[in-house]
Amino acid sequence: METAATQPKTGSTLPELIGSTPLIRLEQAVRGLNGITLLGKAEWANPGGSVKDRAAAGMIRDALNRRLLVPGKTVLDASSGNTGIALAMMGAALGFPVQLAMPSNVSPERKRILRAYGAIMDWTAPDQGSDGAIRRARELAGNDPARFCYIDQYSNDANWLAHFHTTGPEIWRQTGGQVTHFVAGLGTTGTFTGTVRYLKGQNPALQAISILPDSAFHGIEGLKHLGSSIVPAIYNPHLADRLVDVETEAAYAMAKRLARDEGLLVGISAAAAVSVCVQIAEEEAAAGRAAVIVTVLPDSAEKYLSERFWAEG
Repeated sequence: METAATQPKTGSTLPELIGSTPLIRLEQAVRGLNGITLLGKAEWANPGGSVKDRAAAGMIRDALNRRLLVPGKTVLDASSGNTGIALAMMGAALGFPVQLAMPSNVSPERKRILRAYGAIMDWTAPDQGSDGAIRRARELAGNDPARFCYIDQYSNDANWLAHFHTTGPEIWRQTGGQVTHFVAGLGTTGTFTGTVRYLKGQNPALQAISILPDSAFHGIEGLKHLGSSIVPAIYNPHLADRLVDVETEAAYAMAKRLARDEGLLVGISAAAAVSVCVQIAEEEAAAGRAAVIVTVLPDSAEKYLSERFWAEG
């Protein structure tokens, strides 16, 4: 018999609030670079505060449509933070319990948010990173498949399709089709994969630049060092025209610069993306080429303000 806790809710308008985020012009970051426009998509405007709301909504919708998620099942996934928060939010809104495997060293702010949404947490060893969380989620799903609806964001095509159907078209429309470069970090790779597939379909000449941490031991939450990690099944290495490594220190420095020069408090992966955008902007300006460079700012700094770098320098 279904209980109140296992009966899905109906009529939630939360998914309707996801997407249609603003594109912000970053003036100071490219000041003095003639012909360069740098734009960042403010994904913290989503109700869960990050770009991962798009993927979570798409994956939950797909699971419901395919009857993989039904009353009595628990949503399960591995996450380094933002997707977990988005799934916990969706579960609370729709009436499904959510269990997450997550490294125990995620920021205190993320832990408090997940607790507020009522997520069931399975903390994994911090030195194993997101890979340890993935292995734990696979173990849980394999041991009790009748109990769990394993979302598996790293292998789920509904992840990148959410960006193909929303993020890409929004950027194309908001720039009037003038975007020349798209830059995004690689975590699950869903944002980059889906957005680039759409934008390249509109303009094959568009330059797609993916970014990775420069080391397996890095401090850029949400990004994966693919050379030393489990590579997401949805990743297509041929989509990127260029792959750029970014140092954690460069991301930290850009986060502080954006706060003080642009009035924008962005997350660490967003700052990493902007640092690469500035590099691309300088190259294009030096070559005398005009460019409209767009990046995704996955979240704000609210989940990272306990990081020590904010108090340094």
